[in-house]
Amino acid sequence: MNSKEPLAFRMRPKTLDEYVGQEHVLGKDKILYRTIKADRLSSIILFGPPGCGKTSLARVISETTKYKFYKINAVTSGVADIKKVIEETKNFMLNPSGKSILFIDEIHRFNKLQQDALLPFVENGTIILIGATTENPYFEVNKALISRSMVIKLEPLTEDNIFTILKNSLERKDGLGEYNIEISDETLKKLSVIANGDVRTALNGLEIAVLTTNMDADGYIHITDDIIKNSVQDRKAIFDKNGDSHYDNISAFIKSMRGSDPDAAVFYLARALNGGEDPMFLARRIVICASEDVGMANPNALVVANSAMQAVHMIGMPEARILLSEAAIYVATSKKSNASYMAINMALDDVKNKDTGEIPMHIRNAPIEKMKELGYSEGYLYPHNFPGHYVEQQYLPDEMVGTKYYVKDENIP
Repeated sequence: MNSKEPLAFRMRPKTLDEYVGQEHVLGKDKILYRTIKADRLSSIILFGPPGCGKTSLARVISETTKYKFYKINAVTSGVADIKKVIEETKNFMLNPSGKSILFIDEIHRFNKLQQDALLPFVENGTIILIGATTENPYFEVNKALISRSMVIKLEPLTEDNIFTILKNSLERKDGLGEYNIEISDETLKKLSVIANGDVRTALNGLEIAVLTTNMDADGYIHITDDIIKNSVQDRKAIFDKNGDSHYDNISAFIKSMRGSDPDAAVFYLARALNGGEDPMFLARRIVICASEDVGMANPNALVVANSAMQAVHMIGMPEARILLSEAAIYVATSKKSNASYMAINMALDDVKNKDTGEIPMHIRNAPIEKMKELGYSEGYLYPHNFPGHYVEQQYLPDEMVGTKYYVKDENIP
């Protein structure tokens, strides 16, 4: 075993048959499987969470293609590296096919200039691009590159997928097969759960467990649940407060409150806090939800949410988690009405797009007496002078009379 190469690197598949997981795109009847097998690949962008197999898939392609294969990392490479690949690709002596595959890891790290440098060569087929990213490419990658590529979303590996890979690593000589290891399937399954879809975490944890555990008198290295727990630590959370999962999680948080599911709301709140999300950002989302989705059905929700936001600002973490939980649960369990939200949206649409007329003269301001002679405030009826503090009179411009913006629904008292 080459000790310089970690187990996760050594266990990368070399062929499609060795690849585990992602059956939704690599099943034998799927287009990606067929194109790789036939070596008829077009440019693709692979995106998914860490440890789901993006780089491994690129390695499989490198082993199966007849084209020259280049790999660069967007963090350490620039336009000069792209130009070098293109020059070598166009050099008939070095590359008779005149075409090559360029794998760019973390392609979202490339700036616009670097991505633009690729575009003409991807477009004319000189370069078959394989980009890998943990970020949503529709946000981070040049739209022109996206339009010329097949975007493939890779999912976190299942617990069964990870268990299979761990079992293989214990048997393969280039894995841990040279060691006498005693570990139960139940312990391996627990490790598969802890990894949370990231096979790299699982393999690194297993390798640490093996290399840091002494051999017993029977000649075996016995790996227990406790050893695994101390080798991997806490369950890995798939959350990046600056990435795609940030937007997915906050969307789920808001939709759970809107959908009156307090348990889901608290779950996504916990996920965000565990991932390092700014508590004030979460507090502001709760305030917005209290107004947009609860609204007139329970106006007190806005009071509770706003009080929580102020308290979060003054107190901070870790106690702020309690305030956020209370406010999120209150909003989630309140009756819902978006009447206020719909009213202002419709009114803004009319103001922007219609001839809405002039403000009626009788409700205009007349701070100077002479203005009344011009009709300002003339005929205004002061509601408090009438029974019930209400009197019928026109407030909307003539062109807008009869328009309804605020419509009470069944949840509004």
